[in-house]
Amino acid sequence: MGNGHAPRTPEWEDTLGVEWEMHRPAVFGVAYRLLGTVADAEDVTQDVWLRAAGTDLREVENLRAWLVTVAARRSYDVLKSARFRRETYIGPWLPEPLLTGSDASEPVLVDESVSSAMLLIMEELSPPERVAFVLHDVFGLEFGRVAEVLGVSVPSARQLASRARRRVAKVKQSTPQAPKAERERVLAIFRAAYEAGDLEGLVKLLHPDAVYVTDGGGRVAAARKLIHGGERVAEVMVRVGRQRRPDRIDFVEVGGELALRFHREGRVYSVDTVQITDGLITAYRRVINPDKLSHV
Repeated sequence: MGNGHAPRTPEWEDTLGVEWEMHRPAVFGVAYRLLGTVADAEDVTQDVWLRAAGTDLREVENLRAWLVTVAARRSYDVLKSARFRRETYIGPWLPEPLLTGSDASEPVLVDESVSSAMLLIMEELSPPERVAFVLHDVFGLEFGRVAEVLGVSVPSARQLASRARRRVAKVKQSTPQAPKAERERVLAIFRAAYEAGDLEGLVKLLHPDAVYVTDGGGRVAAARKLIHGGERVAEVMVRVGRQRRPDRIDFVEVGGELALRFHREGRVYSVDTVQITDGLITAYRRVINPDKLSHV
């Protein structure tokens, strides 16, 4: 690693700028996957840039790995304190929607690990397990770097990643991801039924054991407990649709998956993601906390 004492040159400044733009999506990506919020990930990304700009990195062999490691270390500190904030969060917590695809404001590394479903799975991991899994299994860093970030031995880092991998695989196996075409079909039918207030149509799209999750964060009126059962969920959706009739519902890519974005009175008031199995919605997740919608 650089020692920060070698003289800097304009040429190196230009090179760092180019390298930074190349690796910035990875820096942001590791922070978002660990923290689940765009705002925190942006703060970490800015911290990493300031660290990089103030350090001589010309002798660093793998700048991407160095930047990702710094981002992970900073995110790990935030993640540990975030655990306390999550415990005091009002109502269910959902990841902050991350726009991807053509709607993204900046390049984002997209794979299954940025989906809402995967981020919720990773919420069940301990902070060390989450860091080990993201760094090794998602970003391909060697366990020596993972151990360095966590302050543990290499064998312990391997064990943390293995434990996390088993837990993630177990949940994924029980809730397989629907193909893109199936998601598009189901969400198109759902949008039409929602706009029409078609209770029967919504019931047909919802699994009998479907769960409805709303994240208002105490900032707006929202159910503070999960709502279970397809018929019950459909009834709540119809009632909410009448009370807060949207001006427009459009499709948007969130975390690499098709989602619904609801507009009302000139602003986005909801971004909804779904879990679909065998053509039925098994989980409907609605983010209405305005603090989480400023980026969408």
